[in-house]
Amino acid sequence: MADKTVLLVEDKPSDVRLVMEALKETGFKASVSVVGNGEEAIDFLLKTGRYEKAPTPDLILLDLKLPKKNGHEIIQKVRETDGISNMPIIVLSNSDSATDVEKSYKYRANCYLVKPINMPDFIDLVKTIEKFWLNDVTLPKKHGI
Repeated sequence: MADKTVLLVEDKPSDVRLVMEALKETGFKASVSVVGNGEEAIDFLLKTGRYEKAPTPDLILLDLKLPKKNGHEIIQKVRETDGISNMPIIVLSNSDSATDVEKSYKYRANCYLVKPINMPDFIDLVKTIEKFWLNDVTLPKKHGI
């Protein structure tokens, strides 16, 4: 499992810390890269600019409310880009808005999860993500850009 890579797209340092603490608590073994806005996420995924040598992630954990490009724009870009169009995208958002959920699935996010408020529930959620998405599921072969 150590060869799995995850891209965390999150702009709030406090939420990045929370996610990373939960990952550490679960013993998460995947490599995690973090970007803080939508443009950086696109550059990372397309391997442009300073992300020219970025790894191709097995999974994207994506917040929706991001500066520069929002999560829905990122989903759209991934889905229309050869080489990464099948990359699994998990929306991990504070929003439980029906509009956000529906729009995420419309653009073909693989699932939509609302961030739990307390740490034990957050850790449980991260364990579920790890078990299902990085252990149980057969992911598409990584092609990358």
